[in-house]
Amino acid sequence: MLAAPNENNRPLFAAKDIIDFYLNQCPKIFPQKTWPIFPYTTKIIKALAGPKYDGKYLHRLIRERLGNKKLHDTLTNVVIPTFDIKNLQPAIFSSFKVKKKPSYDALLSDICIGTSAAPTYLPAHYFETKNAAGRTREFNLIDGGVAANNPTSLAVSEVTTEIRKANPDVFPIKPMDYGRFLVISLGTGSSKAEMKYQARSAAKWGLLNWLTSGGSTPIINVFSQASADMVDLHLSSAFQALHSEENYLRIQDDTLIGTITSVDRATKKNLTNLVKVGEGLLKKPVSRVNLDSGRFEATKHETNAEALIRFAKLLSEERRRRQVGSTNGHAENTY
Repeated sequence: MLAAPNENNRPLFAAKDIIDFYLNQCPKIFPQKTWPIFPYTTKIIKALAGPKYDGKYLHRLIRERLGNKKLHDTLTNVVIPTFDIKNLQPAIFSSFKVKKKPSYDALLSDICIGTSAAPTYLPAHYFETKNAAGRTREFNLIDGGVAANNPTSLAVSEVTTEIRKANPDVFPIKPMDYGRFLVISLGTGSSKAEMKYQARSAAKWGLLNWLTSGGSTPIINVFSQASADMVDLHLSSAFQALHSEENYLRIQDDTLIGTITSVDRATKKNLTNLVKVGEGLLKKPVSRVNLDSGRFEATKHETNAEALIRFAKLLSEERRRRQVGSTNGHAENTY
């Protein structure tokens, strides 16, 4: 929603407003229920019967905030991954793609509802659009994390593709010149340090164990963690090989434990603790993945907050330089 325009064509939210939005709205999006008798068994039965939440409040909230704004109305170029379960393939809503494929110019509210439809938590989302010839295009969407749990490589790929096409909206650089890329990848936290399984136990698991072992969902955890880590390993390797590792900033906490790792524990205490985790991450040193061990290792020269300030200065200087170029008759746009 940061890229969505308000009535004054300014961002619908400033970054500083996001915390209050989540603190106020999450308890209504994810209403907390307790089952006094056999809570674990009741929870499993409910999960097997349908999505944990009906999504009605979330859908209404999104539609009220975004109104009739469509993908082409965003204030900056965006790439939003979803997954189409009818076609069993990703459906990527991109500012660049929409110029050539009008059927992707959907309501931002439909795109947001689709990409937030996490399986087992919120219902899949269906909507239709029209292409240039007036033909109907249907979308049957679930959470984009199924296709891109870490969408960083998707963003890099989108820009690289436009560079290859010599798109004038993208500054003319070589497709693999990572020295000209600035990438900030924000993770949502995980319990990787706590969430470990042993082959001796897993060797005896059946379908139910892989889905519910120890109160977690091992098969989902394995797939989502592998997907996210492979992206980070690939980008870290590429940036390091080209001596541009300082242009790639991954901010993630893999050490979360207990209820704070929950996707939907929307209690005041838990949400407050999540805010503290985020604030603490700013003070921690920048970490980069060790390409041999796969573990994050802290660097010594700057914190995440200092790195973000450095990135902001670089972007500000680049924007100023391009504005000067534009006034001299050499228009250069930014992505």
